[in-house]
Amino acid sequence: MITVISGTARNDSNTLRLATIYAQKLRNVQQESVQLLSLLGEPVWERGEAMKRIERELLIPAHRFVFVMPEYNGSFPGILKMLLDNSDIRNCWWGKKAMLAGLADGRAGNLRGLEHMTGILHYLHMDVFWDKLPLSRINDELTSDGKLAKPVTEAAMDAQIKGFVEW
Repeated sequence: MITVISGTARNDSNTLRLATIYAQKLRNVQQESVQLLSLLGEPVWERGEAMKRIERELLIPAHRFVFVMPEYNGSFPGILKMLLDNSDIRNCWWGKKAMLAGLADGRAGNLRGLEHMTGILHYLHMDVFWDKLPLSRINDELTSDGKLAKPVTEAAMDAQIKGFVEW
């Protein structure tokens, strides 16, 4: 199973739109199950029943993850870090693979956040796919109905997904 994680809890986010695109594209090329985890409304800041349900259903069964992360203050959202911190680290993350995509309305596409997350995932004994996709000026990259606006961006995403699936 592959779990795509939308790394924010904000309403009406471009992160969830992009994560949804990743999940759909993976479903189109992958024979296995692809699940989408939105952190919107999920109380991952404590190790309660909701967190344990997320682990059972979406984290522990997955052997690969796609992290879609917006830029928050030069890194990624705290809610995503809380998901990692409050999970059963060995069962959820160790020995698994991850692919990263960053987005920002600025110019760098969350490059700092991608590198920050890479270091954290390595600490959690995860293998991180080398092809990280930073999407800058995200409001220009998505249409009003949540689709990719630029063929070059779609081609880059498709190449990243193809490489990740083959890896």
